[in-house]
Amino acid sequence: MPATRKPMRYGHTEGHTDVCFDDSGSCIVTCGSDGDVRIWEDLDDDDPKSINVGEKAYSCALKSGKLVTAVSNNTIQVHTFPEGDPDGILTRFTTNANHVVFNSDGTKIAAGSGDFLVKVVDVMDCSQQKTFRGHEAPVLSLSFDPKDVFLASASCDGSVRVWQISDQTCAVSWPLLQKSNDVINAKSICRLAWQPKSGKLLAVPVEKSVKLYRRETWSNQFDLSDNSISQTLNIVTWSPCGQYLAAGSIDGLIIVWNVETKECMERVKHEKGYAVCGLAWHPTCGQIAYTDAEGNLGLLEDVCNPSGKTPSSKVSSRVEKDYSDLFDGDDTSNAGDLNDNAVETPSFSKGIINDDEDDNIMLASGRPRQRSHFLEDDENSVDITMLKTGSSLLKEKEEDDRADSIYNLPVATTSQRLSYDGPVPTPRQKPFQSGSTPLHLTHRFMVWNSIGIIRCYNDEEDNAIDVEFHDTSIHHATHLTNTLNYTIADLSHEAVLLACESTDELASKLHCLHFGSWDSSKEWAVDMPQNEDIEAVCLGQGWAAAATNTLLLRLFSIGGVQKEVFSLPGPVVSMAGHGEQLFIVYHRGTGFDGDQCLGVYLLEMGKKKKQILRGDPLPLTRKSYLVWVGFSAEGTPCFVDSEGIVRMLNRGLGNTWTPVCNTKEHCKGKSDHYWVVGIHENPQQLRCIPCKGSRFPPTLPRPAVAILSFKLPYCQIATEKGQMEEQFWRSVVFHNHFDYLAKNGYEYEESSKNQAIREQHELLLKMFALSCKLEREFRCMELADLMAHNVVNLAIKYASRSGRLMLAQRLSELAVEKAAELAATQEEEEEEEEVDFRQKPSAGYSNSPTEWSQSRLRNQVEEAVEDTEEADDTEEPDDTEERSEIPKQGQNPFSKSANSSDVPSTKSGAIASGSQGRVNPFKVSASSKEPAGSGNSGRSANILDNMNKSYKKSTALNRATNNDKSPVIKPLVPKPKSKQASAASYFQKRTSEADKIEEVKEENPENSLSEAPATCPQSTENQRPKTGFQMWLEENRSSILSDNPDFSDEADIIKEGMLRFRVLSAEERKAWATKAKGGTASDETEAKKRKRVDDENRETEHQEEKAKENVNLPKKQKPLDLSTNQKLSAFAFKQE
Repeated sequence: MPATRKPMRYGHTEGHTDVCFDDSGSCIVTCGSDGDVRIWEDLDDDDPKSINVGEKAYSCALKSGKLVTAVSNNTIQVHTFPEGDPDGILTRFTTNANHVVFNSDGTKIAAGSGDFLVKVVDVMDCSQQKTFRGHEAPVLSLSFDPKDVFLASASCDGSVRVWQISDQTCAVSWPLLQKSNDVINAKSICRLAWQPKSGKLLAVPVEKSVKLYRRETWSNQFDLSDNSISQTLNIVTWSPCGQYLAAGSIDGLIIVWNVETKECMERVKHEKGYAVCGLAWHPTCGQIAYTDAEGNLGLLEDVCNPSGKTPSSKVSSRVEKDYSDLFDGDDTSNAGDLNDNAVETPSFSKGIINDDEDDNIMLASGRPRQRSHFLEDDENSVDITMLKTGSSLLKEKEEDDRADSIYNLPVATTSQRLSYDGPVPTPRQKPFQSGSTPLHLTHRFMVWNSIGIIRCYNDEEDNAIDVEFHDTSIHHATHLTNTLNYTIADLSHEAVLLACESTDELASKLHCLHFGSWDSSKEWAVDMPQNEDIEAVCLGQGWAAAATNTLLLRLFSIGGVQKEVFSLPGPVVSMAGHGEQLFIVYHRGTGFDGDQCLGVYLLEMGKKKKQILRGDPLPLTRKSYLVWVGFSAEGTPCFVDSEGIVRMLNRGLGNTWTPVCNTKEHCKGKSDHYWVVGIHENPQQLRCIPCKGSRFPPTLPRPAVAILSFKLPYCQIATEKGQMEEQFWRSVVFHNHFDYLAKNGYEYEESSKNQAIREQHELLLKMFALSCKLEREFRCMELADLMAHNVVNLAIKYASRSGRLMLAQRLSELAVEKAAELAATQEEEEEEEEVDFRQKPSAGYSNSPTEWSQSRLRNQVEEAVEDTEEADDTEEPDDTEERSEIPKQGQNPFSKSANSSDVPSTKSGAIASGSQGRVNPFKVSASSKEPAGSGNSGRSANILDNMNKSYKKSTALNRATNNDKSPVIKPLVPKPKSKQASAASYFQKRTSEADKIEEVKEENPENSLSEAPATCPQSTENQRPKTGFQMWLEENRSSILSDNPDFSDEADIIKEGMLRFRVLSAEERKAWATKAKGGTASDETEAKKRKRVDDENRETEHQEEKAKENVNLPKKQKPLDLSTNQKLSAFAFKQE
């Protein structure tokens, strides 16, 4: 008479559930993922007693009035039964305990944990503990030998071990199971069990059969199987008499065998096909209680019902003392899977995306080992296994078999003639869609990316797809029916892309919902050719792509036009799209020893299609596999492997891959993971979902997104030096995208780039200062080589103030070299656009500096050169000043002269000194009224105090240098001058002029032509005399203004003055130059006084006009100190 299946009832919330009977069989005890233990008088009990033991309860065992539970706080707790009062904690682990069992007399418990340990603890004295070490992965299940001699355990490392309890040694180990890296990813929880009373046999569920091993000889006596078993067996338990063995599978099948006759006695199918994760045989009668991974409780009655057979008489004649024999089997039947999603865990099948890969990669050891059993078993089975391996090497459907047999070779052939000790091939991971959860789940994410979320529901009530957008302004949420059973999806700002596999009747289909279309037809679909299945899809800007199992990649326009088709070198693993970029990862070969062998294509899909990465190897962590592929929000390719390492393409280092984060460092437990959903470079954010005890999140409740920070794996990160080095290079890596965006014509925030450059300059100077303190001058030079030339100036000042004059000298030489390189680069850029002002006097304003700024720039360079020559007791010939009247070609268009103090200017306050930081470029300066000696007073200040202010100026320099369209006056074509002078001009005043030009452009772009700012009058007036032209202009300014009363801009006055000055004969110009030089030599003090008075007069004269032009600007400014660059020039060029 077959067993009777009673209707199942709700027991606990969705998740792994465990069950056992009490000693007398009067009640059923269950525990589940809701953290409750419930005591049921029978299956119809509508008000069971409930005991809350923690957040989650993974396993329970009951004997002699003691209820022991494995709880999510990593402890093994004891409660009294049936009262449910807490009775202490027996032991603790570093991670969750997965299974707990009693021994036959209830004096000891054994527990196995996710931290690879097995502990045996005395119930009455918890200080009496034994720890068993040897497993290399989380422990799945345990079973006490009825005679308390041995303890059996199964682990995610694929092994089943038998331990000698007395000396804690491993008696035997069998590589039977499929390897996985966590309980949640294990294909089976492998609840093994010893035969009651005698402990003669140990039953182990392996794939679709139960293997029975004989005690002490540890030989495989026989296997129990049945044709009705189609999925992996999850759990076994013995009848109290030891004659019957029950097993439950991950698809809900319960089978009972007569162990003596090997006959299948019962076959009962779960009413909904859920995985059976708990089995308990009633201690006195033919009842089996079982629980499934959805939290339901069921009961089979009349199991092996007595009809004159001896088994029934044995059951009915059992005495009370034999009750204890039940719980070895009972407790081993208890499952320990371990998160909210555990409902899906036991049913991992070949169709999943992520965790099936886990199983494949971490080694499956099922069917081949089922044939070959163990070393002592039939030799032919090993040979057959090896042959099967060779024949199925390229068949994906046989991947599990291949993996098992290949990995089994080194073990199985030790007793054979064959021997192989070389590398072992790794099964290829299957295609997956980034941001999706496994395919077998009834509720799953099809994709979760920076645009939105696509969920799929496939249950008895509904088969539908929900599309939700993070930004509802893109599109409203959408509900789609899923009649074609779409399994792959992608989502962009323009469309939803879906794909399904082929069936016997229908071809594989690509379906696009183009909600961004402006016409009424917003959907299109394409059927693939026969026997061609889509394995991966992605969307870009205006295009879609689909990769198929025929190694083809098909491109489509977003409106449905078929475009290019090309072949891939290997089976696709995953794809991603962003803008015009297409990122493809594929198998470029077979990996060995657990490593995947992946290649990557990166293509530009714009008008000029090109390959960026041409099949380069994808660098994964050892023995890991790919879990996420995509782009940052800024368009940089990234990927994540199963070890939690996030890598980003470093465009600044020849398109290499740089690890930027290790998510495992943020996990609290070994079984915890972070599920990546997006990456942002500015701000630096890794957006992911924390998954406790799982690799992926459930759809409900809606997971919360966490933000992790990035950290490059630099050495000695705890030290100040290591921290700054990591911060600097991280800033460099994460801001490479600005160059990419600029090169490809994309818009980006200039302020963000400038902020990044400023941060990098700060870090370089801090590292420089630290190296100075540590007396590492060579290291200082290495750091200075990374700096921009204007930042080197600050380093020179710091080195000088620190008394490191040799370092300062070397830095000054480096600064000249950098400035010369920059000048040469600038000249090359300007040569193409420069127009000869003499040939085209009406050229007006163009992309080069003003005549006056160029003239003063040349003066500044000559001053620096002459200073150096004076130190060497040499003099410049008289015609130097005459040549100085002619503006020089190819100078820095944003530089300003240090020798401009006596030139009247309506924009005299446009430049703020380096020590003052960034100042309003239109603000009127009172610095000309400041005593000449005040500039030196600031030199005693620490350069680091003004560091931030100086960086602001350097960022403006960067902007100005990259901007070839700043509207300024075109200079006349000058005579060429030396490279040293060109370098010096950059070195001294480039920063301030750059700041000025950029500020003018940003503050008042419409009037930038008319308000091209002249440079600050303050300069090295106490060091250098005026030029001949400057003196001539002072005396003839009034006549120019009287002839041209409409001149309001200083640039116009200078321009007119230059024209008039050129008309003079060479003798007159030389006389003015000699006068300027001779006058200064005879009476330098008077010249300084006159200069200050003239500056004050001119300043007062133009302040009203200045105020009118800049009514919205600040009206007061502190007196300007000597600029930072001016101060630094003394160290760079002048020897006192």
